[in-house]
Amino acid sequence: MSKTFDRYASIVFLLIGLLFVIESQKISDSAYGSSVGPKIFPMWLGMILILLSLRLLFETFKYKSETTAGMKLQYKKFLIIIGSAVLYAFLLEMVGYVISTFLFLLISFQTMERGRLLPSFIIAAAFSFGIYYLFAKLLGGSLPGFPVF
Repeated sequence: MSKTFDRYASIVFLLIGLLFVIESQKISDSAYGSSVGPKIFPMWLGMILILLSLRLLFETFKYKSETTAGMKLQYKKFLIIIGSAVLYAFLLEMVGYVISTFLFLLISFQTMERGRLLPSFIIAAAFSFGIYYLFAKLLGGSLPGFPVF
């Protein structure tokens, strides 16, 4: 990455982390008298984000030079992945989690590295089915199921 991009990104993430910490303090405490309430998780996420963004900011001062001159920006790959992410969000409820996640991962893997279709297929299928089984079946969570055509 470039030094200026990393600096700006670290400042943006620092502000988002501060927003998380500040807004988490507005969440009401637990009704059961426990010291661990619903605001602890977002507050810690904000603190971790602040620490990581500060580390990135300080690392930008150690960069030797701008290295973007030799880097070729890949707009086509970026637009394909962004478009597939938008399509994934749009089709998630209609097609279901497993199928839409599988298609999104397969498109993303093939966009990043052309060829190697079998490993991409296996990883996308294992991740889609594995996460669905783990979250929906074992943990009792709710994900959009398979479509009923």
